[in-house]
Amino acid sequence: MTKFLLPVIMVAFLLSCGPAVDEKLQLGHWHAQMEVMDGKTLPLDMKVSQVDSGAYHIEFHNSDERFEVDELEFNGDTITIRMPVFEGYIQGVFDNHSIKGHFIKESLDRHVHFQADFGKIPRFRVSELPAVNVSGVWEMAFSENTEEAYVAQGVFAQKDEIVTGTIRTPTGDYRYLEGVVEGDSLKLSTFDGAHVFLFLGKIKKGRLDGTFYSGNHFKEPFTAKRNDAFELPDEESLTYLKEGYERLEFSFPDTNGKMVSLTDPYFTNKVTIVQLMGTWCPNCLDESTFLANYVKEHPEQDIKVVALAFEYAKTEEKAFKGIQRLRERLNIDYPILLAQFGTEDKKMAHEKLPMLNHVISYPTTIFIDKIGDVRKIQTGFNGPATGAKYEAYTENFGRYVSSLLAE
Repeated sequence: MTKFLLPVIMVAFLLSCGPAVDEKLQLGHWHAQMEVMDGKTLPLDMKVSQVDSGAYHIEFHNSDERFEVDELEFNGDTITIRMPVFEGYIQGVFDNHSIKGHFIKESLDRHVHFQADFGKIPRFRVSELPAVNVSGVWEMAFSENTEEAYVAQGVFAQKDEIVTGTIRTPTGDYRYLEGVVEGDSLKLSTFDGAHVFLFLGKIKKGRLDGTFYSGNHFKEPFTAKRNDAFELPDEESLTYLKEGYERLEFSFPDTNGKMVSLTDPYFTNKVTIVQLMGTWCPNCLDESTFLANYVKEHPEQDIKVVALAFEYAKTEEKAFKGIQRLRERLNIDYPILLAQFGTEDKKMAHEKLPMLNHVISYPTTIFIDKIGDVRKIQTGFNGPATGAKYEAYTENFGRYVSSLLAE
C-alpha cells in the first residue's frame, strides 16, 4: 500500500509547486517598476483582465494612453508578455500576485530589470506637497555644450501633485508622460512598449535641472525655463532635397520580395506620400496609425502611400517579420518596403537616399505631387500626446493633400 501511494503523493506535490490554472494572475490593477541607471527606478501602471475566451490581457497606462497587450504565454512559472507591435517583450517568473524578470529587446541585446506586484498604488509615491506648479510651456535644452545638444518644448499640466504632458523635440515627441511634483522635484515616466523613459529634475527659482534616462543604457542632462512663446524649429525646413534634385528615387523590396520604385505604374500621376520609418519607433507607430486611418477614411482621394522601413533587426527575415506584424496589427494596406536592416543608423539611411541633405528623424514624411516632384518634407510627427499640435497637424495634412489633388 505504501509503495502504491508514494508515486501518487510525489506527483501531487510536484503539481502543487506550479501556479494553479485558475490563479495565473490576479485580475485588476498592478504596479510595476523598471530599473534604469544610477539606482533609479521607473514606475508604471498596468491592469490585468481576462476576456471571454479565458485569455489574459494586460493594459499599460500612461496618462490618457491605454495600450493593450494580448499575447501572453505561460510555461510553468514563466510568463512572456509580447508587445503588440514592437520587438520587445517582458519575460520572468510569476505567481498570482507578482512578476519578476526583464524587459528584453533581442536585436539590441538590452535587458531591463522588471518587477510587477498586484495592487493599485500611486505611480510615484509622494511624501511632500508640491512647492511649485509646472503647468505651461517650458523651453528645454538637452546635453548642452556637446555635439549631441538639442532643444525641446515641454508642455505640462498639473493638478494637485499629478503632472501629465509631453516633451516635443525637432524629431518627434516623448509621447504620454505622467508623474508628480514632490516639493521642488519633478518626476515623469512612460513605457510605450518600446521605450523606458524617466525624467527627474529639481526646480529652483524658475529653472528646472534634471536627468533624462532611457532604459539602463543611456542618460543625459537637461535644463528648462518657462517660456510660453517658445517654439521648435520649423519641421518643414530641416530636411530637403539637395540643389539640383527635384525628385526622390529609390528601389526597395516589399514583403513579397518585389522591388518597388516611384517609377512604377502604381505611382504614375498620383499624389504620393513617402514615409521614412521603423517598426521599432513609437512616433512612427503613431504616424502609421494616422496614415492607415486617413487612407481608409478618404477612399475618394486618389493618393498613394508607401513606407520605407529602416530596421535594427539583425536579419532580413526578422526585419520582414516585424514589417508584416505592423501591417497586420494596424490593418495597413499600403506597401512597406525594407530599406535597411541590421541598424537604424541615420547616416546609412542617408546613403540610401543621397538626394536628401540628411535624414535626422524617424518618421520623416515626403509629399510628392502628380508629376513626381517633391513638394514638402516633414521632419518628425506630432503624435496624439501633443494635443493641439496633433489636431493642427491632422487638419493641415488634409488641406495640403487636397491642394495637391486639385492641381
